[in-house]
Amino acid sequence: MRILSTSAAAAALVMAAAMASPTLAQDWSGGYVGVYGGASMADDDGDETLLFDRDLDGAFDDTVTTALGADAFSPGFCDGRAQSNAAAGGCSSDNKGVQGGVRAGYDWQFGSFVVGGVADVSAFDLKDSATGFSTTPAAYQFTRELDHLAAARARVGYAYGPALIYATGGYAVGKVKNRFYTTNAANSFTASTDDDKADGWQAGGGLEYRLAPNLSITGEYLYTSLDAGDYVIRVGQGAAPATNPFVLAPNTTGTDMIRSSTSFDVHAVQIGMNYRF
Repeated sequence: MRILSTSAAAAALVMAAAMASPTLAQDWSGGYVGVYGGASMADDDGDETLLFDRDLDGAFDDTVTTALGADAFSPGFCDGRAQSNAAAGGCSSDNKGVQGGVRAGYDWQFGSFVVGGVADVSAFDLKDSATGFSTTPAAYQFTRELDHLAAARARVGYAYGPALIYATGGYAVGKVKNRFYTTNAANSFTASTDDDKADGWQAGGGLEYRLAPNLSITGEYLYTSLDAGDYVIRVGQGAAPATNPFVLAPNTTGTDMIRSSTSFDVHAVQIGMNYRF
């Protein structure tokens, strides 16, 4: 709801500028720099789960079972942060945030068509979590935090008077911090080495409107898809008994655990201003 409201506000702001200015032909060729800000939302992957490697063969295709053979994670999984140590407490969403940044680009105009390139760097405050619940009861929460994002994109647009409607797409790379939280105080939990670089792509579109010869306002939607990789948690025996599901025979070393999706997908709606040279 918040991102839809921001999108509507951005569109209204650009349209208001369009109605207030005369329809004069503009030359979009040349370089520009700008600033922007807006709302962001992680893609809601409601069917995400946790996966387990009990035999430590590198394949996360095992079920963690109790000494009686029952599924130790039968209470299930949810998208978001655990509200308590039991599945009945549910999860709260943490997938909405804000972002802002700076950009620089260059355009070439051919008649009414404009092509160019743009690079930008954004700071984010956005988290995305997935949680599993065991029969203990206990909660096991994986959280990704998008810290910042850099992108280099092509831009293709159509100029009509002082307005430029465009589509954009290209490469993106972000810094993603992984975190793990649990209410299980018996077992030991060791994280794998965390490579916080996440590569991916970005695509979207927007409207840029010329307010003055060197000043324009922008409204833009961008979709970003990053591969955050696997963040592996090794669950050891710790202070738990030998009958603990994570260390049952045939493998008493422990169990590796990950979240089922490596994808960190982000929707962003932003408004900004460009200064053109």
